[in-house]
Amino acid sequence: MRFNQEPSYQHGANAKTAVVLANLGTPEAPTPAAVRVYLKQFLSDPRVVEIPRLIWWLILNGIILPFRSKQSAHKYASIWTPQGSPLKVHTENQAKLLQAVLTERGQAIRVEYAMRYGNPSLPSILDKLKEDGCDRILILPAYPQYSATTTASIFDTVFTHYTKVRNAPELRLIKHYHDDAAYIVALADSVRAHWQQHGKPEKLVMSFHGVPKRTLMLGDPYHCECYKTARLLATELGLSKEEYLVTFQSRFGKAEWLQPYTAPTLEKMAAEGIKKIDIMCPGFTSDCLETLEEIAMEAKADFLAAGGTEYRYIACLNETPAWIEAMAGVVQSHSGGWPIAITDEQQEVMRADREKGRLRALELGAEK
Repeated sequence: MRFNQEPSYQHGANAKTAVVLANLGTPEAPTPAAVRVYLKQFLSDPRVVEIPRLIWWLILNGIILPFRSKQSAHKYASIWTPQGSPLKVHTENQAKLLQAVLTERGQAIRVEYAMRYGNPSLPSILDKLKEDGCDRILILPAYPQYSATTTASIFDTVFTHYTKVRNAPELRLIKHYHDDAAYIVALADSVRAHWQQHGKPEKLVMSFHGVPKRTLMLGDPYHCECYKTARLLATELGLSKEEYLVTFQSRFGKAEWLQPYTAPTLEKMAAEGIKKIDIMCPGFTSDCLETLEEIAMEAKADFLAAGGTEYRYIACLNETPAWIEAMAGVVQSHSGGWPIAITDEQQEVMRADREKGRLRALELGAEK
């Protein structure tokens, strides 16, 4: 096996600890060319599409990429900001704020963010941390609910990367935090703040990203974890079973996915006389194409066209203080037992103290 070139081992070097906030990814620009590059990487992942590789290669390159890239680019353009992709902007901000909170708590833990698809790539960030002497790394997926299509794909990338690293770091990977108390409270706080400003709706819809039903049958816990998040959130908000509903969005292809599907359910609700709803996406910790365009725009149009009169989207957690504090709690609970890395400044103070002690010992010896 050929290993990647890496920094030489420094005997006695102080090991550092880092956490990597890993999100799904985004195109570099809202253009057909950039979206095509992104979609090809994303849809080529066997964790995302479990179809025999040769058959899927023909479908992907012959049908999907030539036609879907332009359509998706138009959607990305509708949500793009002056700072860039919303998902990337929010994820980068979350990493900076998480770093600040951990520092305030006295945790000498470095925070970086990375993307599974697109940039900054997960392998590039892992290499960067190695160059900077980080020998303990905690991987924090941006997905509260575990799914093989998302969380496991990040794990695959991390493990594959280190097969080519001679001096691999100590690793910890966070599988899920769908029932973390602080995460649930952060979600509830965002809903309460929305209701305080706009009032309560007839029903709260919690829309999670969908996956093929086949994954549930094969043992993926995602479906159950989504429902547990929803149940805990409803309890925190004091909602009865009749006051909220769980749906699944972003269906792709002809196979059956987890149900009920979000868009048809919203249309049915409007047709049955439910006129005012609020909708949120608890499984997304950063607003992105699937929340801002699919839910806040497309689904709203569908609901209103079907007879609904009031449709309000509740933003993702993004940079809300309660969410940043919740993330810090998740990091601390999973990094327990790791020694806190000593900063360079602290090392200099310790060296100075040791030198002072040595000189004092010499002085005492001379006095005798």
